[in-house]
Amino acid sequence: MRGLTGLALVGLLTAGAATATVLAGAREGTDAIGRRAAPQVVRSADLYFALNDMDAQAANLLLFGADPDFAGLRGQTLDTYELSRARADTDLQRVAEAVVGDPAGQRAVQSVIGELGRYEGRVARAQLLEEQAHAAAGKPSAEALAAYREATDLLRQRLLPAVDEVTAANAATVERIYAAQRGDLGAGWWWILVTGLLALAALGILQRVLAMRFHRLVNVPLAVTTLLTLAWLVTGLTLASRADHQLVVAKSNSYDSVIALGRARAVAYDLNADESRYLTDPARAVAYEQSFFDKTQSFARVDGAILGTYNAKLAALADTHRADLGTVGFGGFLGDELRNITFAGEQDAAERVLTAFQAYQRDDRKIRELNAQGRLKEAVTFNTGLAAGQSNADFGLLATALDDVQAINQHALDRAVAATDDDLDTATAVLGGAVLAAALALVALGVRPRLREFA
Repeated sequence: MRGLTGLALVGLLTAGAATATVLAGAREGTDAIGRRAAPQVVRSADLYFALNDMDAQAANLLLFGADPDFAGLRGQTLDTYELSRARADTDLQRVAEAVVGDPAGQRAVQSVIGELGRYEGRVARAQLLEEQAHAAAGKPSAEALAAYREATDLLRQRLLPAVDEVTAANAATVERIYAAQRGDLGAGWWWILVTGLLALAALGILQRVLAMRFHRLVNVPLAVTTLLTLAWLVTGLTLASRADHQLVVAKSNSYDSVIALGRARAVAYDLNADESRYLTDPARAVAYEQSFFDKTQSFARVDGAILGTYNAKLAALADTHRADLGTVGFGGFLGDELRNITFAGEQDAAERVLTAFQAYQRDDRKIRELNAQGRLKEAVTFNTGLAAGQSNADFGLLATALDDVQAINQHALDRAVAATDDDLDTATAVLGGAVLAAALALVALGVRPRLREFA
C-alpha cells in the first residue's frame, strides 16, 4: 500500500510538473513572438519605410525649385520630411533598446545611427544649395543634385541594407521561436496525456487494491482525487491545444501578413521615391526607372512583364482574381497577402490595396509620358500633386489601404497573444497548484485510515 501510494503521489506530481512546464513554455513562446520579436520586425520595417519617405520628400523638394507655383506644396513636403525623420528617430531608438545583449544587432543599429546622421547632413546641404540656386521646377542645380546623389546613394547602399540586417535578424528569431514552440507544444501535449493517464492508472490500481483488501466499494477521497485528476488532464490538454491554435493564428495567419504588408509599405514608399528621383536626375533616369520596376515586381510580381506591359498584364490577372477570389495569379508581397486572407474585413481591405496600386501604376506611366513629351513641369505637378487623381493623392490612398489591412492583421495578432495570456495567466497557475495540492492531500487522507489499521 505504501508503494502504491507513493506511486500515485509521484504520478500526480509528474503530471503536474509536465502540465506546468508545457503551459508555461507555451505562454513564454507566444509572448516572445507577439510581444517582443514580432514588434521588433514591425518597427524595423517601419524604420525602412520612414527612411524611404524622407528620401522621396527630399527628391520632391529638389523638383519644386524656386517655382512659386509649388510654394504651398514645398511647405507641406518639408513638414512631411520632418515627420518622417522624427518617426525614423523614434523607431531607431526602440530598435536600439530591443537589441541590447545582441552584438550583431547592436552593430547594425550603430551603423544605422551613424549613417543616418550623415544622410541628413547631405540632404540639408542639397536643400541649402537648391535654395541658393533659385532653379526652375525639375531643373535642380548641379551642386544641389550632386549633394542629393550623395545622400540617396548613402541611403540605398548603406542605410537600408543595415536596416534590412536588423529586420532579418528579428525575423529569424520569430521563425526559430515558432518552430521550437510548435514542436514543444506537439510533444508537450503527449507528455500531458501520458503522465496524466499514468497518474489515473496509479490511482485506479490503488483504489482496486484497497477495495479488494478492505472490502470497501468506494474510497471517497481517492474517488474525488481521480475526478480532479481527470478534469485536470482534460483542462491541460485543452489549454495546450488552444495555445497551439493561438500560436498558429499569431504567427502564420497574422504575423506573416503583418510583415508582408510592412515590407510592401516600405517598398511602396521606395518606388514612390524612385519616381521622384527619375524626374530629379535625368542622368540616372534609366537606372531609377529600372529600380522602380524592380520594386513594383516586389510589390506585385507579374511574370514576363516589362514596365510597358506591366499594367495590362496586371489588369488581366486582377480581373481573373476578382472573378474568383481564390485565384491569385501574381506574386510579391501583395500576392502573399491575398493568399493568406483569414480575418473579417481583410479581403475587402486587401482588394482596396490592389485597386489603389493599379491606379498608382497608371499614374506613373502618365508621369513618364509627360516627361518624354518634354512637359517636365506638368510631370512634376502630376507627380507631386495632392488633388484627387494626381499621383501623390493616389499614392496616399494606397498607403491608407495598406495601413488598413495591416491594422486588421495586427489586431488579430494582439488578440491571439492576449487569448493565450488569459488562458495561462497567474490565476490559472494558482488554480492548478491548488488542485494538485488538494489531490495530494486527498490521496493521503484516503490511504491514512487503512495504513493505521496495520499499525
